[in-house]
Amino acid sequence: QVQLVESGGGSVQAGGSLRLSCTASGYRYSSRCMGWFRQAPGKEREGVATIVTGSGSAYYADSVKGRLTISQDSAKNTVYLQMNSLKPEDTDMYYCAAKLIYQNCGGPWYSSDFGYWGQGTQVTVSS
Repeated sequence: QVQLVESGGGSVQAGGSLRLSCTASGYRYSSRCMGWFRQAPGKEREGVATIVTGSGSAYYADSVKGRLTISQDSAKNTVYLQMNSLKPEDTDMYYCAAKLIYQNCGGPWYSSDFGYWGQGTQVTVSS
């Protein structure tokens, strides 16, 4: 049974930092595509960053380049999203996602392509 367990959300002031974690279980970790999506109420879920597990090739949405960093600890089957210089517009529910085929991990990102999802963690950035 595939599971993605997230942690690390919270509330910060603008300019602050948070680190989200997502630990995967139930499938072979390496050579998959994992990533983070975010969603505000009433809006479409949008991709933020993805990583090819194992190789570590990372991809980012233009809106977060230079501020957010996706990384992994393969020994722990865990993917991280380091979020720096946070802005109020980064306020969203953040979801970890995984698909077992790493092709097209760099995008375009369609949430329907990702078969596995975490429960979501709220990030709130105040001005």
